[in-house]
Amino acid sequence: MQALFAAKMGGDAPLDNIEIGERPTPQPGPGEVRVRMRAATLNRHDLFTLQGIVGYPITLPRILGCDGAGVVDAYGPERPAGTPDPGSEVVLYPISTCGHCRGCLSGDTMTCRTWTLLSDGPREGTFAEYVVLPALHVIPKPAALSDVEAAALGVSTLTAYRMLFVKAALRPGQTVLVQGVGGGVATMAIAMAATAGVTVIASSRTEEKLEVARRLGASICVLAGRDAAKQIIAATGGDGVDAVIETVGEATWGTSLRALRLGGTIVVSGATTGANPPAELGRLFWRQLRIVGSSMGTLPEFRALVSFVQAKGLKPPVDSVWPLSRGRDAFAKLAAGDHVGKIGLLLSGTA
Repeated sequence: MQALFAAKMGGDAPLDNIEIGERPTPQPGPGEVRVRMRAATLNRHDLFTLQGIVGYPITLPRILGCDGAGVVDAYGPERPAGTPDPGSEVVLYPISTCGHCRGCLSGDTMTCRTWTLLSDGPREGTFAEYVVLPALHVIPKPAALSDVEAAALGVSTLTAYRMLFVKAALRPGQTVLVQGVGGGVATMAIAMAATAGVTVIASSRTEEKLEVARRLGASICVLAGRDAAKQIIAATGGDGVDAVIETVGEATWGTSLRALRLGGTIVVSGATTGANPPAELGRLFWRQLRIVGSSMGTLPEFRALVSFVQAKGLKPPVDSVWPLSRGRDAFAKLAAGDHVGKIGLLLSGTA
């Protein structure tokens, strides 16, 4: 089968580690399903793998890709009851957990000590004609979504959902600041929060991206910089926001702290501009702020996300779509950071 894979990792030109060519077609084992892939979307996790930044040892060559949508092709032995029949269109839950550690047994499987994404650990990724994963991890695809839009429900959209509605526990009528419009997490956080009746304030370095935020449902848009927090405080009647969705890190951290109301929450799932900003502990304890980490989401949260998107008629923003043969160009666009929404790869079928 054709696939995009990392032939090696690290070095000064990580995109040169990409190869596109033949790889063995995987066979499903007990409790597993093979999906004929139609589309996938890129994540920074894929870029990190090319750079050699991996959480678990992996063998090379390694097929990249965490997100995906396709058609159920075949099950291995011991197919679980209630799983979609062969030929069904599905979207993939991208995470595997051990199932027996303290975190898994607690009900929050994202505290599993050894959770992995597709393309991590023992599992190959989704940038291929076929992928094998646990049979319970395929969910019927919402009919209104294209293959690429459905694939985009994976890592970024699930991360945004957990940040908004689980970690920040936002409810209609509350206010959220979303930092760094452009990436998949931020764009879907804006769209989902606005649809759920949460007032969204968006911050970005450029007016062009703020215009995108307005189209996605942001009520208030603020240029990032020294005066951003003052503008946000003024826009909220002097109170500040209930929560901040923070994926940028050092460049926006000061604004995130200053824009929060007393007792507010910053939910952090990334730090693209640096992971070590000043802690400002005085502000933290005096204003009784909460800083909460978040990564991806559980399988029940993914099911809830798919239902939410379907009920609300939401469609993940897609920046561009590329054929697998131009996968290196798609990665170049991801690395440049000038995209708004998800970057898709077509593996078969339609966009």
